[in-house]
Amino acid sequence: MKDIFFIFIISRTMKRSKIIRQVSFSVLLLAISASLNAQDVQKEINEQVWKPFIKNFNDHNTSGFMAVHSKDVTRSPRDSKSVWNWEEYSKEQAKGDQLEIKEKSKRTLELRFAERINSKDRAIDVGVYKTSYLLKDGSRQDYFGRFHVVLRKEKGVWKIFVDMDSSEGNMIGEKEFLSASPM
Repeated sequence: MKDIFFIFIISRTMKRSKIIRQVSFSVLLLAISASLNAQDVQKEINEQVWKPFIKNFNDHNTSGFMAVHSKDVTRSPRDSKSVWNWEEYSKEQAKGDQLEIKEKSKRTLELRFAERINSKDRAIDVGVYKTSYLLKDGSRQDYFGRFHVVLRKEKGVWKIFVDMDSSEGNMIGEKEFLSASPM
């Protein structure tokens, strides 16, 4: 009788072990799938938003720059304590672009990411930017800030829905920039 009971216990333990392995494998596959999906969405956002954002910003192309923003965008350059809608943002961006074209200054924007969270049609990107200006006298001036951006998919295309940034009292610098991940 003891032998039958012992065989019964071993048999049940082996079945439980097999079920645990199957469940663990399924959870692992789901985690890998979710991670790959997040990476695919981030690549899509990079192509549809961040690469054109950077190129058009660097080229002083206001219309191209604004094209990656939702018409419902809320923009807050927090250092100036401002909140703008699309029209106000476009007007301010055009003023800055025209001034820099007139002054023949060249700027280069770089973005690095500290956190990227997304679903299939919404995303949040947090990171650090570095804007370098090449001045007329040949000197270079760098500015850093932290950005928080909410994106949403509109008619199948990713757009910036909320865009906030701040130098955080000039406490953001090269160290914070380099500690974030490149696109």
